[in-house]
Amino acid sequence: MKDYKKHFIVPAPPEDLYKALTNQYTIQLWSGEPAEMSTEPGTEFSLWGDSIVGMNLEFEEDKKIVQEWYFGEQEEDSIVTIILHPDKKGTDVELKHTNIPDEAFDDIVDGWNEAYFGALIDFYS
Repeated sequence: MKDYKKHFIVPAPPEDLYKALTNQYTIQLWSGEPAEMSTEPGTEFSLWGDSIVGMNLEFEEDKKIVQEWYFGEQEEDSIVTIILHPDKKGTDVELKHTNIPDEAFDDIVDGWNEAYFGALIDFYS
């Protein structure tokens, strides 16, 4: 199991980025893929047509999102924490993803950098 941490600068204010990460219709706009999302803790979500599935754990409006991502049968939960910090260029996104299965690590890192935050940066640029 591996952990991944990274900061991204997205050229949009935290409140806009929060909506882009939590509103299923906005997610579909920037990702170009089907999405199911709610800001209700305890609800399941699906992104990229079920390529990413999990449980929403915690939300702090315009500031923080915590999710569990499912990777089949694994002992420790894979937790994604996204914290949004205002920045003079938009939003400094602090990403922490814990307990990523070794065999999925490279694909997950590429996904974060290209399909997820890469797409958001392109969307707002």
